[in-house]
Amino acid sequence: MSMLEIPQPDVVTPSTRPDLTNVRFLKSDVNSPLIEVGDYTYYDDEGAGGRFEDVNVKYLYGPQRLLIGRFTALGPGVTFLMPGGNHPMVGPSTYPFTMFGGTWADNTLETFMAIEQPGDTVVGNDVWIGREATIMPGISIGDGAIIGAHSVVTRNVEPYAVVAGNPARRIRVRFAPEDVQRLMSSRWWDWPIELITERAATIMAGTPAELTAIDDERRMNT
Repeated sequence: MSMLEIPQPDVVTPSTRPDLTNVRFLKSDVNSPLIEVGDYTYYDDEGAGGRFEDVNVKYLYGPQRLLIGRFTALGPGVTFLMPGGNHPMVGPSTYPFTMFGGTWADNTLETFMAIEQPGDTVVGNDVWIGREATIMPGISIGDGAIIGAHSVVTRNVEPYAVVAGNPARRIRVRFAPEDVQRLMSSRWWDWPIELITERAATIMAGTPAELTAIDDERRMNT
């Protein structure tokens, strides 16, 4: 297959489907140094316009980052709440005195800086996040997980788990533990794009054992 028939990850609108103007590959559509997105991860903005980092990522003040892997799909209205919007909860008041500067900041900055904050928000590879789901600060979502529409994710999500609700709870795990291990070891999303293209049907509807066999063959030939 010609490379011309494979979507180019560095082009915002899929090069093979220029009519999909609502689908945006995010790798080339973010400017913030606090956001890192892997190849072929896309967001469906339903034609609403506006930059993903401005509309969908809130309180991106740093130093915490938003890290998203490869081949992840984000439904319309998915929102990431970053730690910059957190209020202090270690004492009697949650009021953000430090934010207002002046003497309030002088008197509270040291205390504020000493309060433990969530870390980076991390979304793995091959994750599907449904419409208008909200991801709370510092959450990690494992490879292959599915987040139901309108969910509010307040806890880390293990690989290949399906979660839904507010707060999101685990509904099931997509594969048996040994198959999850096979998928985590084969890491199809890191294969050369030519191999992914050739084996796309198996990646979509095959078995973890089949992907392991493909990966074993790939390793033998490299």
